[in-house]
Amino acid sequence: MKAIIDRTLYNTETAECVAVYSSHHNRGDFRHFEEHLYRTRRGNWFLHGEGGPASTYSERCGNNTVGSEKIIPMDEDDVVEWLELRQMVGVLETRFPNYLTEA
Repeated sequence: MKAIIDRTLYNTETAECVAVYSSHHNRGDFRHFEEHLYRTRRGNWFLHGEGGPASTYSERCGNNTVGSEKIIPMDEDDVVEWLELRQMVGVLETRFPNYLTEA
């Protein structure tokens, strides 16, 4: 998917996919969604998310709600928060060790 946001081109085909998160709903469930975290060659981060009509990626279409996909630009703090929320410890340790503190 490609999207231009604030005059910046985001392209899932040319960026590096760093992490993938999928909801625990099966693909036939309207609540199902999947998110891919990407880093561009220039070091910018973005999230590509897609999901069904009852997911966070749903959109109104007339009187109906449909599944959709979108690209969301992210800064490093957003990325760390996203990774922490999804318990992606390995990616956090590798990509953002300066954000972590040993207990």
